[in-house]
Amino acid sequence: MTVWKTSMRNFFAHKGRMALSAVAVLLSVAFVCGTLVFTDTMNTTFDKLFAATSADVTVSPKAATIEDNPQNGKPESLPASVIAQVEKADGVKRAEGAISSMAVTVVDRHNENMGSETGAPTIAGNWTQNELRSMEITSGHAPRGPTEVMVDADTADKHHLKLGDELRTIAVTGDIRARISGIAAFKVTNPGAAIVYLDTATAQQKLLGAPDLFTQISVTAEPGVDDAQLKRNVATALDGSSAYKLQTQKEAADANKDSMGSFLDVMKYAMLGFAGIAFLVGIFLIVNTFSMLVAQRTREIGLMRAIGSSRKQVNRSVLLEAVLLGIVGSVLGVAAGVGLAVGLMKVMGAVGMELSTEDLTIAWTTPVLGLALGIIVTVLAAYVPARRAGKVSPMAALRDSGTPADAKSGWIRAGLGLVLTGAGVAALWTTAQADKASEGSLFLGLGVVLTLLGFIVIGPLLASVVVRALSVVVLRLFGPVGRLAERNALRNPRRTGATGAALMIGLALVACLSVVGSSMVASATDELDKSVGADFIVQVGSGDSGRPVSRQASAAVEGAPHLAHVTHLKEVRAKLTLPGGGTEKVGLTAADPTYAQDLRRDTLSGELSAAYGKDAMSVGSKFAKRHGTKVGDRLKVAFEHGSTATLKIAAITSDDSALDSGAMYTNITTAARHVPADRMPLDAIVFAKAAPDQQDQAYKSLKAAVATDPTIKVFDQTDFKQELKDQIGQLLKIVYGLLALAIIVAVLGVVNTLALSVVERTREIGLIRAIGLSRRQLRRMIRLESVVIAVFGALLGLVLGMGWGAVAHKLLALEGMKILEIPWPTIIAVFVGSAFVGLFAALVPAFRAGRMNVLNAIATE
Repeated sequence: MTVWKTSMRNFFAHKGRMALSAVAVLLSVAFVCGTLVFTDTMNTTFDKLFAATSADVTVSPKAATIEDNPQNGKPESLPASVIAQVEKADGVKRAEGAISSMAVTVVDRHNENMGSETGAPTIAGNWTQNELRSMEITSGHAPRGPTEVMVDADTADKHHLKLGDELRTIAVTGDIRARISGIAAFKVTNPGAAIVYLDTATAQQKLLGAPDLFTQISVTAEPGVDDAQLKRNVATALDGSSAYKLQTQKEAADANKDSMGSFLDVMKYAMLGFAGIAFLVGIFLIVNTFSMLVAQRTREIGLMRAIGSSRKQVNRSVLLEAVLLGIVGSVLGVAAGVGLAVGLMKVMGAVGMELSTEDLTIAWTTPVLGLALGIIVTVLAAYVPARRAGKVSPMAALRDSGTPADAKSGWIRAGLGLVLTGAGVAALWTTAQADKASEGSLFLGLGVVLTLLGFIVIGPLLASVVVRALSVVVLRLFGPVGRLAERNALRNPRRTGATGAALMIGLALVACLSVVGSSMVASATDELDKSVGADFIVQVGSGDSGRPVSRQASAAVEGAPHLAHVTHLKEVRAKLTLPGGGTEKVGLTAADPTYAQDLRRDTLSGELSAAYGKDAMSVGSKFAKRHGTKVGDRLKVAFEHGSTATLKIAAITSDDSALDSGAMYTNITTAARHVPADRMPLDAIVFAKAAPDQQDQAYKSLKAAVATDPTIKVFDQTDFKQELKDQIGQLLKIVYGLLALAIIVAVLGVVNTLALSVVERTREIGLIRAIGLSRRQLRRMIRLESVVIAVFGALLGLVLGMGWGAVAHKLLALEGMKILEIPWPTIIAVFVGSAFVGLFAALVPAFRAGRMNVLNAIATE
């Protein structure tokens, strides 16, 4: 009970000093809990949606997939005659043919895309009774002919659509122009998909290319018939045909959930990883806080030991304070995490992904995990300072309080740090020598972890060296005040090292990713300059990536004036029979022969132009080496949905390239002879070469040719490089945003260290004020100390991060990205920004120090 009372008294006596450590715990726990609540809510939203939209039993083609973005623009279908077979099954109340296609673009009369900007699909289909499970018509009526279309309410609200407005649906067989006859609202949350409904005949003809076809059959059970029994009955009615896939409502919902779950899992674990980094940084803050509190209470602890307190009681007292800190920070963090999740939902709503707070999901495991993490991390961080407190002897009551010398432990720590750093450097060197990226990635991860740990452990030694060097360059310019700031920063190298290391972690990751991102952009740009001979690249924009170029757009490009040639490129799936007898699924790049001019490839054997001859193909050097194939060999190629051909290997291309590495080329006409016309893929990309001295005219004519489809983008080489840079830059901005939490916690660490340092040096501050140091000079001294600590952490982080990035580039080079580029503007901006961070962190501690009463400060024990 005495230990508990002492812990409570000390905790509340130093509640101001604990506040920033509590904020660090709060932020870290909030990030974890917010991530879990946000992803659980998304799971709930999609679960409700999939359950509501799935029929009791769904019959679909065997080849149909959840993410059906067909290469030929037409989803897999089944004949309407199957409906009659299904209706004969026992327990069937209703069987309806349904059509659904994501290979569409919907635009308004201003040619603006009505699709989502978040990556959610645009879906066109027919209106059926099954739709009433999840939707209700709120105005107007369902489409009754080819000139009518119905749209979902969310899309109508977002784009200010109303009854009578014209929409154009761009599908594989042509454009569908219709006016809005009705608006249907979801009964459950729609996460962002844009839905349009056509009448059944129009949907069949325009989306599937033929009448009497459907993408699936929705089967509704008679009352009292469960889904599993209905599925068995339908299977019997279809004579167990293997051409169809049958799913109950739960099976269909689970399949959709699994497809979406993989994306949500990646997002969840990525965000939790960044939360872990924030926790790691928070550990330094907590360790520093308790170390300084223990140092300041040395005399007090000595008195407790003198009157009978044991080491265990003192140790336990400090750990109980840590438990209290962990509980307070974690409880607040759990609450803040729920708020963060709601905030994320609002942000997603602003960019197009609607998530309702009615679906807010807080699993019991979320607060438990948040509390457990916060308390455990806090106690572990406080363990070493607590042990140090337990070792304080009763004689310490007779000495001035402060941190005792720790030279011996310092040397041991320095030795351990050097060993860890050396091992990390060895792992990174091994990474740089790897012949395969897959082999080197493991050593890269090991090297990153070991060098990070090594720099953290060796921090005090580095602080002694680096801070002195910085002082010569910066602090000593400020005369005696600068020297005082230098000595304060060097007074306790362990504390300075820990404070700088907290900032180092976040900045190291920023520097590493900056180097990797810049190197990727520079390498790709260089590869484009060397390899791409085409003047223009036409493809679907990044917001709709994965979709092929529509047939109308390809034809428009073909007919554009001022062009020397146009190259169509299609990705054709096939199965190869290997020389050894095995098989391998591959994607063949079927292109016009002019592709050899549009993308220059190094050929190790044979002639690439010959690969575009009759019944010929090329293979990549890695494939050739792996399977022992050579020019002149023949491979059996079974084209998906087509016949089997025997193709001669006419060329072996080098895979030492970032563009088209591993590609196998053949002529489009060769593929067309073995793939039915209705199964032939649409163009994945179209290249164009301008006629001599007509590049500007060709560029304008191409843009005009595809202007009717806003998803189709025309890039010249400058545009394409910028697009690539923007995509990587956008990804890096997201990562930097997630790392910002760790950097914020590190800044709190600098603030807390300075604040506690000011309290620790109260008497000293009073004395130097008494002998003539002005308030302005005092505040400058504290600011300079803060700046040098922040710059010290930034230097360590930037050096470490650039080293990691340079080694990671060695692995990228094995994949063809050979140019290493250091983004000096970013590195310099981060370095300068760190100095301002130091200034910002010192504002409150310096202000409080300047307001101290001199006499009271001198009288402080």
